[in-house]
Amino acid sequence: MKVAVIGLGAIGGLVAGYLKAKGVAVVPVGRLEQKKQIERHGLQIEGPRGPALVYLDVKTRLEEKVDLVILTVKTQDIRDAVDKSRDFLVNGPLILSTQNGVRADKLLSLMLGPENLVASIVMFGATYVPYHRVVHNFEGNWLIGRPFGTNDEAVTRVVEILKTAFEAVPVANISGMKWTKVFVNASNCIPAVLGKSMQETYSDLEMCRWALRILKEGFDVVDQLKIELLDMPDFEVKKLKGLSALPPEQAAPVYSGIMTKLSEEPLYGSILQSIQRGRPSEIDFINGELANQAKTHNIDARLNTRITELVHRVEETKNFMTPEAFSQDMEKCSQIKREDFF
Repeated sequence: MKVAVIGLGAIGGLVAGYLKAKGVAVVPVGRLEQKKQIERHGLQIEGPRGPALVYLDVKTRLEEKVDLVILTVKTQDIRDAVDKSRDFLVNGPLILSTQNGVRADKLLSLMLGPENLVASIVMFGATYVPYHRVVHNFEGNWLIGRPFGTNDEAVTRVVEILKTAFEAVPVANISGMKWTKVFVNASNCIPAVLGKSMQETYSDLEMCRWALRILKEGFDVVDQLKIELLDMPDFEVKKLKGLSALPPEQAAPVYSGIMTKLSEEPLYGSILQSIQRGRPSEIDFINGELANQAKTHNIDARLNTRITELVHRVEETKNFMTPEAFSQDMEKCSQIKREDFF
């Protein structure tokens, strides 16, 4: 099968590079600056599988028929990516979504129809170093399933292709698991505001305490909305939920130990990577999703609302906060009376 990868950032670059190295016919689609650098230097990959140099013939839009399109752009970039390659996306290949958050599949269904849409959750990590280098930070499963209906031959075909290079796993309720992944990604927000790696951020126990408070508030929101969070392979919701419910002084060292050991290389979350490249981040689809759902249903989610606002402020000003200034800001927010907040 011929596979197109649209979006050559951290995940897209890693996917295109690893599949090509395994002999899969890959059509990589990226921005012009990516095309120039990758074709000049090759795509350089570093990580647990060792260094690799893969040469790719990058296109700026899809110009040929393929069997599978792996869409690895951020949710906010889906519309533009689809419009550029629409002629070869409609009524043709299987479309595999990879976006964080819970909105991408609905958007793609409206734009391209649900028939050929397969959803996925990426549990491995990577860092993008513009425009031709990707650091593979850690291994993990790639969960695959139908977002609207039961799994079928399409899911089997996608899993077979991806298994050439990744731990692809079919799952029965991918949409429910995507809400769980929101909480996995929610840890990206504080490093984005500070401009620091995950390891550096969460070696500070005060930052761990704030991360846990943000998570606990998010869990309270989904509980009130009666949204069911489903376990993912190798990830149990009750463990993270239970950790966030412990006294902060007890939970913070445990959380710090987890987050600082995610990768031997500095790990920069997807939100900060976007800010560093001068592009809009996906904060509105992670902490912002919890904040918006809470606002719609008159639920208090002030911490997730405020962290979303702070990320947008950093996006606009390019001025990162100090840990001390961040703590003061969040503490001030937490003390606002509920009636004043609304």
